[in-house]
Amino acid sequence: MAVINKSVLMARKYISSCVSDGDRVIDATCGNGHDTLFLAKIVGEKGKVFSFDIQPEALVNTRRLLEANNLADRVHLIQSGHERMDSHVHEKVAAVMFNLGYLPGGNHKIITRPDTTVEALAKSLQLLCAGGVVTVVVYSGHEGGREEKNTLLNYCRNLNQEYFTVLYYEIINQINEPPSLLVIERLL
Repeated sequence: MAVINKSVLMARKYISSCVSDGDRVIDATCGNGHDTLFLAKIVGEKGKVFSFDIQPEALVNTRRLLEANNLADRVHLIQSGHERMDSHVHEKVAAVMFNLGYLPGGNHKIITRPDTTVEALAKSLQLLCAGGVVTVVVYSGHEGGREEKNTLLNYCRNLNQEYFTVLYYEIINQINEPPSLLVIERLL
């Protein structure tokens, strides 16, 4: 079993605190399906997960993981960029998870990009219900990663504090630029 990094663990704690049985949630970057599986477990039988990725390989990996855990019926897999989530999700959601960078085990040249990630984040905040949470695990150690991190931080600094609270969690005593975490809570 793979070791889960601290930023992902913290993201899951925040998500768990705001998601209830029957909720609708989004995995904006399904990757190999681990966050989608986590979300499928916590929304329960009446809940729904909308899971996005642009790579067919990611959707295949995610479907296999969900089927192995008998949870595929709770998830709608969508081959599309996360910046188009509002074209596929037409209801309020309790949580949105992003896990940026590249597909582990996949092509490292295919990465999330600052412009589409900020667009997706803006759309996720529009879909988020009051009290809901968006988590963004940010990997900055790859080419383009630092630019994406800085763009996201600048965007989040400008969110209206009457509507959103933004937390930034960063590990400062480890080598190789460990992932950081943005947590955005919608207040109103």
